Amino acid sequence: MKPVKKSLLSVILALALCLSLAPGSALALWESPSDYATRQMVSSALWEMAGAPEVNAVLPFADVSQDADYAAAVRWASAENIVRGVAGGQFLPDGAVTREMMATMLYRYAKHDGMDVSVGEDTNILSFTDAFERSDWAVEALQWAVGSGLLEARDGGRLDARGTVSQAEAFAMLQQLSVLAIPADALSLWTDGAPAKTALTAYMTAITDKSSPDYIPVKDRIAVFDLDGTLFCETDPNYFDYTLLKYRVLEDPSYKDKASDFEKEVANKIKEQNETGKSFSGLEVDHGKAVASAFAGMTVAEFNAYIQEFKKQPMPSYDGMLRGEGWYLPMLEIVEYLKANDFTVYVVSGTDRLIVRGIAYDSPLGLPNRQLIGSDETIVASSQNGKDGLDHVFAAGDKLVLGGEFIIKNLKMNKVSVIMQEIGQQPVLSFGNSTGDSSMAEYVKSENPYRSLAFMLCCDDLARENGNESKAQKMFDLCEEFNWIPVSMKNDWTTIYGDGVTYKPAA
Repeated sequence: MKPVKKSLLSVILALALCLSLAPGSALALWESPSDYATRQMVSSALWEMAGAPEVNAVLPFADVSQDADYAAAVRWASAENIVRGVAGGQFLPDGAVTREMMATMLYRYAKHDGMDVSVGEDTNILSFTDAFERSDWAVEALQWAVGSGLLEARDGGRLDARGTVSQAEAFAMLQQLSVLAIPADALSLWTDGAPAKTALTAYMTAITDKSSPDYIPVKDRIAVFDLDGTLFCETDPNYFDYTLLKYRVLEDPSYKDKASDFEKEVANKIKEQNETGKSFSGLEVDHGKAVASAFAGMTVAEFNAYIQEFKKQPMPSYDGMLRGEGWYLPMLEIVEYLKANDFTVYVVSGTDRLIVRGIAYDSPLGLPNRQLIGSDETIVASSQNGKDGLDHVFAAGDKLVLGGEFIIKNLKMNKVSVIMQEIGQQPVLSFGNSTGDSSMAEYVKSENPYRSLAFMLCCDDLARENGNESKAQKMFDLCEEFNWIPVSMKNDWTTIYGDGVTYKPAA
């Protein structure tokens, strides 16, 4: 499979300086925009931009206490050669940052992050009236900072390399650095002119511009995605969770002889559906009940391990792809693009929540479990023995196990309900692919205080995917009726699963 890009920077600096910041955050230091920025402030901000990595390195500066709030940031910045000491081997944490210091720290960070800094090679700073009033060690960084637009002339066309930088100026430069970290074409797997790509990028330009009437604060940038058929292969020949249950009940030598009559009935319906396309009323809920009972008693970790093994099976209709690798690469680009623009991304799926987590585990999706929502079954303590949760206290040695009872199928209107229950606010972007996602799409668009969009994937690719022309046309028609933005898998994507994956339709 074609490698997927690494996650883009989580651009934490898009928070306004005056917003409330999490207690203990290094960015909570930014309190007085007109005062000068200090070396500890900038070091801490860059450290957080890098994901607050832990570095087992010696803290080389005598004037930085091991217990200082910013000690980890300074240790990292020093180890990565982003900051160096001043005269006498001191760090001077509260020392003012000059423009040449700021440029140098950002330049070194950009190189550390793998950013293209070649613009500095073609940038001439001699046009500044005070071009020679700077330190020799800062020349390359100053050229890059000017060429990248991070450093602008001050009054009188001055570079003012040794002038101090205010907190507001430093913040603006850090924010611009985060923008430079986003690839020029973050949606490279989308065809030029794809309507969905055009709509989304235009939307992003508008809602991230603070001067725009469409600006959306970071805290309200919420996007919700369906899973099957939106982010991940939906039908080969059926949903991942349907094929998982069929395998468990009809094929798994460790369980098939223990399966209940109900579980076998459901699994055989899935088998018939796979082979003939026949639909069965109520199968969605019956499947949820059968999953809950067929895996009852497993710990959460054991269930995940079972899913990981199932993911290693080959995809029946594809050469070069395993069951766990069926991610739509262009849609993963969308997820990364949203994260790079400060969106919090949730998956809201009809698939069992623990199976959603299992599919996403050790995958390129890169979302934490708390942002993965699905259908639910009970989870109980291993020593609970049928007691109500109000009558049992979790004890030392207890494990969390699947309780065997199905709770809810998270489809249609249930998706809207669970969004309010778990996210607690109206998203501004929705991505789905079926009528099971229509309530979610309409909720996102209905009376939203912010500009909002709903996208729907249309499974019209018959050459690279298990497409369905009639189903795709129905979705195109619904998109026109409800003003959803259609995504043509056939025409909008340059690839689906990446190089080396070939669809092999049944004879």
